Amino acid sequence: MSTWDRFLDTFFNGKVMLKYLPDILSGMVVTIELAVLIVLSGLAAGLSLALIRSLAIRPLNWLIIFIVDLFRSLPPLVIIVLMYFGLPYGGVSPSGFVSTWLSLALVLMAFSEEIFWAGITSVHKGQWEASRSTGLSFGQTLMNVVLPQALRLTIPPLTNRTIAITKGTALGTVVAVTEILGEASSAVSNSYNPSPLMMGAAAYLVLFLPVVVLARRLEKRFAWKR
Repeated sequence: MSTWDRFLDTFFNGKVMLKYLPDILSGMVVTIELAVLIVLSGLAAGLSLALIRSLAIRPLNWLIIFIVDLFRSLPPLVIIVLMYFGLPYGGVSPSGFVSTWLSLALVLMAFSEEIFWAGITSVHKGQWEASRSTGLSFGQTLMNVVLPQALRLTIPPLTNRTIAITKGTALGTVVAVTEILGEASSAVSNSYNPSPLMMGAAAYLVLFLPVVVLARRLEKRFAWKR
């Protein structure tokens, strides 16, 4: 057997790939479910905190800043482990799926809140004053004038951060979540062949490469014209 044939047999073994293809596809479904939940809940929570922070209630803002800084500083893996293995001591026993979802959603919430807040504060003060002078309330000014401009500014950094955090679903393998990497790792152990891991890598490309391309198009679509 030539060197090339040994390479193919080791990393792209057709029989092994065919055998474990259903497992990888099952892991893709779990990964998609996790990713959708993380993105929706994380961005919604981050935007909500940024809007609350704009009310300028000092004690509340201090609390938001503390929470955001905390989850921005902690590694996602540590949060997942603490949630999965630590909460049962308090009488709550989340599954591996729920622990991974909530942990990554909290991390995304923290980063997105800062991005949304930066977008809100970047809108010139004159925009606020001009809107208020027309009779709009604080809330109307925020929602109808400031927020649309802020959201447009946040798209480039927000899409990149969202993709980076969402790919962290692979950390769920630590708490036995059967997403792509978990299924691929199990298949490698059972087959003594790394081909399933190559399938897992291909599955991540299939899922996230279109998202990266879409994010790039969104950045161009909503970028300020210079």
